[in-house]
Amino acid sequence: MRALRTVFPAAGCAARRAAMPLLLTAGLAGCREGVLAPAGPIGGAEDQILWETFGAMLLVVVPVILMILAFAWWFRASNRRATYRPDWSYSGKVEFSVWIVPLLLILFLATLAWSGAHDLDPYRRLQSDRKPVRVEVVSLDWKWLFVYPDYGVASVNELALPVGTPVDLRLTSGTVMNSFFVPQLGSQIYTMAGMQTRLSLQADQPGAYRGLSAQFSGDGFSDMHFSVRATDEAGFARWIAQAKASPARLDNAAYDRLAAAHAAASPTVFGAVQPDLFEHAVAASTMPAHAAVSAANGAMCAPRRSQGTL
Repeated sequence: MRALRTVFPAAGCAARRAAMPLLLTAGLAGCREGVLAPAGPIGGAEDQILWETFGAMLLVVVPVILMILAFAWWFRASNRRATYRPDWSYSGKVEFSVWIVPLLLILFLATLAWSGAHDLDPYRRLQSDRKPVRVEVVSLDWKWLFVYPDYGVASVNELALPVGTPVDLRLTSGTVMNSFFVPQLGSQIYTMAGMQTRLSLQADQPGAYRGLSAQFSGDGFSDMHFSVRATDEAGFARWIAQAKASPARLDNAAYDRLAAAHAAASPTVFGAVQPDLFEHAVAASTMPAHAAVSAANGAMCAPRRSQGTL
């Protein structure tokens, strides 16, 4: 309301309330970010499913609202033509209408969900004439690590990819469970310690997109976001060259230090990456749990051995 007073300083309270929906509509119309502004084939397919399900919902909501208004108007107290039937109990036509419409709607939504679940399977690779770019993703507290094994470079909180080229992501977590999500490219997927998930994405439009964590993971959760830079092949090659020029090296020891820093991080690039770093991240995330289990088992078994000796 304070913003409305600034825009309409001389208008009254009623006028400002009337103008509020217009301003909200204008704000939504100018929004070019999120799932409603897809920039790739996966995001576009998910956007289509969203609108199709929205249309199916309207097939139920709109007639129900119209019938409520029509019934209220027809059976008003002043309408002498409305017939009062206290003994009425059954109508085949009404029963047919009540059941056939939801049945058809459920069949439509089931078909939509079945086809969409298979077409948008995150493990299914995108069909393309271009060789996919492999990226290994590790979620940490509270930052994202991206490793390019084919180029020997890595980055923190910055994901670069070429436009029109599929990107095969292999994901895990170095700490707690998290969630990888780029709204405009689509397909949110979880990352878990000691486990691997896969995701295929593609950007069809150059630009800078916002990536984020969709899973609350602690005090630094609000800062756990990253930028996605989609450029042409030349721009992607320049980014790789600039990354290789960085003197920073990411080996297993450097990764352990990065994972131990439980804080947000600014975008950083590493010019050299130790081979099989992703496998080290997967293994390292399970070591504390195994050590804790071993220690607990040892503490439980020690008294029993001593009692047996006595």
